[in-house]
Amino acid sequence: NKSGILISLTVLSATFTWNNLMSSEQPQLATIPLIVALIAGLVCSLVIVFKPTLAPVLSPVYAILEGGILGALTLVMEAVYPGIALQAVTGTFGVFALMLITYRTGLIKVTEKFRSILSLAIGGVFFIYLASWITSLFGFSLPYLHSGGPIGIGFSLIVCGIAAFSLLMDFDLIEKGSQQQAPRYMEWYAAFSLLVTLVWLYIEVLRLLGKSRR
Repeated sequence: NKSGILISLTVLSATFTWNNLMSSEQPQLATIPLIVALIAGLVCSLVIVFKPTLAPVLSPVYAILEGGILGALTLVMEAVYPGIALQAVTGTFGVFALMLITYRTGLIKVTEKFRSILSLAIGGVFFIYLASWITSLFGFSLPYLHSGGPIGIGFSLIVCGIAAFSLLMDFDLIEKGSQQQAPRYMEWYAAFSLLVTLVWLYIEVLRLLGKSRR
């Protein structure tokens, strides 16, 4: 199972990073390697998206890089909000299991209309985050977006919902690839796509939990 391999690599990498940063006397020295990992992960993902034939080679690399980043991010959040790490992991995999059951039982069908609506929603979230990043470069921030108030929490809930429903498209991609006997590299591409969504969901759950504690 390619998805299982990538998820396992991510978890192992995150755990390794967490443990090393916890035991380090100078955790700040990891800043530069983590920035490099972030950039390398972004490059890996873009290469895979535009050249899926490289997915068998680059997907495991991406998983390891993302695991390192998530391990560090989670440790920082845990230092500020004790107990948030376990809650985020439990919540993410709980949603994953729920959406898998939803897909398997056919409760929600992945139709072209479903894909179109969800793609628009994902595009909207990307645009908002991009606008937030651009305005932050000029010393501004979008009102309430990152706050712990009702609007900020409500926004995070919506984004978590969009990420959760995105899992259905990944499940569908994996299943159809298996049914149509897609090339081996597409199996890795589908697993990569699922991992990207799962990482996104985890980060959004982490953000939501952080906002709710402010």
